[in-house]
Amino acid sequence: MEIRELHWFLALAESENVTSAAEKMNISQPTLSRALARLERGLGVRLFDRRQNRLRLNRYGEVLRAHAVRAVTEIAAAERRIASLADPEGGVVALGFLHSLGVWLVPRLLREYRATSPATTFELRGRAADTVLDDLRDHRIDVALTGPRPADGDLEWTPLFEERLVLLVPAGHRLAARRSVPVTELATEDLVSFPSAFGIRQTTERLCTRAGVTPRVVFEATELSTVQALVGEGMGVAIVPEWSRAADTREGTTAVSLADDGAYRSIGLLCRAGGATAPAARRFAAHVAGTDYAQRA
Repeated sequence: MEIRELHWFLALAESENVTSAAEKMNISQPTLSRALARLERGLGVRLFDRRQNRLRLNRYGEVLRAHAVRAVTEIAAAERRIASLADPEGGVVALGFLHSLGVWLVPRLLREYRATSPATTFELRGRAADTVLDDLRDHRIDVALTGPRPADGDLEWTPLFEERLVLLVPAGHRLAARRSVPVTELATEDLVSFPSAFGIRQTTERLCTRAGVTPRVVFEATELSTVQALVGEGMGVAIVPEWSRAADTREGTTAVSLADDGAYRSIGLLCRAGGATAPAARRFAAHVAGTDYAQRA
């Protein structure tokens, strides 16, 4: 059983379509079909049910997928650690972060860090908050920039700054001319927000609960640009981060300050308990922890 074939199997398990999986992995369909046949012969079972020329992952395939994900993740982590040991001045850092932080914080941080450590390379993963935590726990990433602080104590949290939240409204909206508004004003508004796995959605719900408001979410989107566009088209209002530049005034939208004291989210650096393992990741984490981004955001 080869690692590359496990990658191919995982792509096939995700798409359940030989053509799509072969295109994704940049191999021919016959090559993928032969690799699947070898896996099934070696294990002595079929991993997919074949129905009308389509594949469906069966219970044996589900077992292999669960272990294959862990296997390829561990191999990737080993490769990063070996690269860091072999090249102590460089190495590879797998960095996870919230989508919104990829708009401004991550590019700025990497530019500054690589000015002093140009040999370090990065694997970047923008994800929802819950997925970032899962990636860190499962060793798919080395360190993470996320918020709010997770409730579980199995990860080490270093607070970096508090990011203000603002209300994004359509131009000409009844609240657009206000300098600030309380969250209670959202009681009668349609809300454009993010899925529940996103930290900004969790913070929004916390604010609404504190204000005694039941949020009326009419659209969910995973990208800030989509949220902005929906607000610009008059489909609702949205609570978005201020420093992420998501609240920059763009055509059709206006950003209004939120009057509530708790209208912010805490952004921090996360590592697994005991700190980052690889030297490159430890150096990077120390650099981030020692930088005052709150003053320069």
